[in-house]
Amino acid sequence: MEGILPLWKERGMTSHDCVFKLRKILKTKKIGHGGTLDPDVDGVLPICIGKATKVIEYMVDSGKIYEGEITLGFSTTTEDRSGEIVEKKEVETPLTNEQIDAAMNQMNGTITQIPPMYSAVKVNGKRLYEYARNGETVERPRRTAEIHSFVRTTEPTWDEEAKTQSWRFKVICGKGTYVRTLSVDTGALLGYPAHMSDLSRLASGGLSKEQSLTLEQVAQVMENHTINDVLLPIEYGVSSLKRVDITEEVWEKVKNGMRLSYEVFSLKKMPEEEIALFYEGNVVSIYLPNPKEKNILKPSKVLRNE
Repeated sequence: MEGILPLWKERGMTSHDCVFKLRKILKTKKIGHGGTLDPDVDGVLPICIGKATKVIEYMVDSGKIYEGEITLGFSTTTEDRSGEIVEKKEVETPLTNEQIDAAMNQMNGTITQIPPMYSAVKVNGKRLYEYARNGETVERPRRTAEIHSFVRTTEPTWDEEAKTQSWRFKVICGKGTYVRTLSVDTGALLGYPAHMSDLSRLASGGLSKEQSLTLEQVAQVMENHTINDVLLPIEYGVSSLKRVDITEEVWEKVKNGMRLSYEVFSLKKMPEEEIALFYEGNVVSIYLPNPKEKNILKPSKVLRNE
């Protein structure tokens, strides 16, 4: 079995839980996921099966779409609703739509973020959440993130009793974006401690919510022996790479793992990034520039050699 499965991860389970359950449902061990989702978050989780596990990284590199909710009034240790309260500041008077939209607009484009302490980023060989669980704080490296669109999607709600204000949003962003941190930083621009009070991932790796299946639905499809009807081909996973169709003559060289000049692939100039080689409509290999040899490409991943 091989291919790409658009899975809808439900709340209350980790991304690894999903892979563990899918191994039992699909009766195969070679399964990986693209782009971890926190247990409290539901959404699209690209699953790669068999040889498709080799293309996970190219799916992770593509953009993501989220919808969620920001709440002003208090911040938490985890930057979402699951953490303990760190700072409080009551929203005595509700902010206007104009104030909120202006702050959100400032977050568009290339921004820098400090990853949350409760995240999988490694510092000195140890994941940040491991430090956090031990009550330790370490200096976290700043990272850049690309925000293509960040907009409010509902009217803000002011809770007069709790003295908090919330609204829903939609964000289209590049890989490595922490939406929790985006929420906190938006609150800071507005002068309030804030946290992300809800989140769903609507799209990832070119896969959408509409085409995704729950674990229960996957089990049903397996029972009906129609799993191949819902699996996407490996080719789907390399759609973000430049496609190069090769001849039979070149294919003979490629399947033997030869390093080749860019001119062999009928390219006008040396590519700067990886390219996906296709033979007879199927992706067969990923080639990338060889830093040790000028104008030469070498195999990065062999997907088919027969």
